[in-house]
Amino acid sequence: MAVLDMIEKPQDLRNIRRELLPDLAKEIRQKIVDVTAQTGGHLGSSLGTVELIIALHYCFDSPKDKFVWDTGHQAYAHKLLTGRRDRFHTLRQFGGVSGFPLRAESEHDHFGVGHASTSISAALGYACARDILKQDHRVVAVANDGSLTGGMAFEALQNAGILGTNLLVVLNDNQMFISHRVGAFGAFLAKLLTLGSVKRMEKKVERFLTRINFWGAYLLRLARRIKVFLFPGVLFEEMGFGYIGPVDGHNLNQLIDVITAVKQLTGPRVLHVVTKKGRGYEPAEQDPVRYHGVSRFDPETGDMVKLEAGPPSYTKIFGQALVKLAKDDPKVVAITAAMPDGTGLDLFRKEFPDRFFDVGLGEQHAVTFAAGLACGGLKPVVAIYSTFLQRSFDQMMHDVALQKLPVVFCLDRAGIVGDDGPTHHGTFDLSFTRVLPHFIVMSPKDENELQHMLKTALNQPGPVALRYPRGNGVGVPLDTEFRLLPLAKGELLREGKDVTLVAIGEPVQSCLETAKILERQGISAAVVNARFAKPLDKAFYLGLARRAPLLVTVEENTVVGGFGGALRELLEGERVEIRTIALPDGFVEHGSQPKLREKYGLTADKIAERVTELLKQRTAP
Repeated sequence: MAVLDMIEKPQDLRNIRRELLPDLAKEIRQKIVDVTAQTGGHLGSSLGTVELIIALHYCFDSPKDKFVWDTGHQAYAHKLLTGRRDRFHTLRQFGGVSGFPLRAESEHDHFGVGHASTSISAALGYACARDILKQDHRVVAVANDGSLTGGMAFEALQNAGILGTNLLVVLNDNQMFISHRVGAFGAFLAKLLTLGSVKRMEKKVERFLTRINFWGAYLLRLARRIKVFLFPGVLFEEMGFGYIGPVDGHNLNQLIDVITAVKQLTGPRVLHVVTKKGRGYEPAEQDPVRYHGVSRFDPETGDMVKLEAGPPSYTKIFGQALVKLAKDDPKVVAITAAMPDGTGLDLFRKEFPDRFFDVGLGEQHAVTFAAGLACGGLKPVVAIYSTFLQRSFDQMMHDVALQKLPVVFCLDRAGIVGDDGPTHHGTFDLSFTRVLPHFIVMSPKDENELQHMLKTALNQPGPVALRYPRGNGVGVPLDTEFRLLPLAKGELLREGKDVTLVAIGEPVQSCLETAKILERQGISAAVVNARFAKPLDKAFYLGLARRAPLLVTVEENTVVGGFGGALRELLEGERVEIRTIALPDGFVEHGSQPKLREKYGLTADKIAERVTELLKQRTAP
């Protein structure tokens, strides 16, 4: 019987002989590889944390003890050990297991995550709630080294250091940040530093030195400087944390021993664990960037499954267009937040390394940094996924909009994104960008229009938000010369007298198909590519209203504050009937893009059904 089959809940781990735990780690890795080969997912990061997650569940008692994961893309082993083994094959599928920790899915998922740098803040909240309610459990934040590039993590660290409550932060250092010092000496130090006697002696030495006037202060400063060279955790200790590590994150016996000892310490502590992304699966070990997030692949060879040849992605077209525009304009610079490949800026980085900036997981800094670049006379392009740009709304408002600075925000993955679920859908950006004063907000109907919009955006004297979807383009021919688009005006693509479909972005293509379906039913539908959500040309839309008695807006954005609302605000007081087809006021679950669009009425067939209903309602007595 496989060891993994013996685990129904985390407590079962302690019924297994410790010498079998390495076999369990192998089985978990194989399960992760086999499933993600079929469903896609975050492979490399989850393979790297298998032993760490086994050790944590072995030493702590979930759900009584609380685990808070940072981002959560590394927690597949956690799901397998907490009652979801039999459903793990549904990972990231519609109605299946979420790709991220989700409170509604399991009592062992103590905090829902999907964005980086949040674990320490949330865990500190858990710890303080425990103290106030006089409860007795432990709280563990599992933070990735990359998450410490986000300022929120440091805000939480300094707050936790001041409060001094019992909190364990496990720093998962996957050899892409901080330290590589692992080995027998590191393990020895880790065990040594967990001893209360060592901590007490350290405090006594500090108290003694502070009593010796000038020389004591000098010696204390000298001792701390020496400590910087000997101990990589001095930063944490200066912030009020006890530091233990680094520890080999793949040595299960050592991990269990150290974590068992760390449990006995009080106050805020950092346990520094060094792991390797992709551990145990050679293709992922050799190329951790490529295998960080994967689509379907052959588990035997690691080769990605080749999809049918199709049009290039919006991301690629954006990257190519930006490079072309930057060749003609040396003031164009590009900024991203740890996603150069995902946003298409890898092409820009290769061509213009001195004009490319990757700020790490610091979206807020990225925006204000761009504002400074703009003040300095440059033309910054900030390329960040729609869902992650939400984190910098304040900076967009006060540092860019208020000063009317020419910063271009390129929001990749706008609308329904798919299998990563509610933390990753870009279903709010039309709403939150539209409320920003002085912003121009636009979205292309296809990849060719994206090129022209990018040129248009770079020629504006103020801020612009340009949003476009995940996935391949439509397959239209690409113009070699880019042109400026007329601001605020939409584009009439098809004439019609019964209803006018006004769509923005991705749904324009669906509405063109909808018009054909309606035509077969004897309904004449006009189709308009809105292009802009802000500003809007009132005369243009009043002209459309005179062509047909009903305007139906279609968008892949929440119904609250989106394009439909903008059009109603524009035409308030006019004799125009406007209805909106959009996503509901809520969060969209995980699932494939086609499945979710069908569910939420954004396919051509569903739009046609809704329009037919609306027309019947108008003629009903």
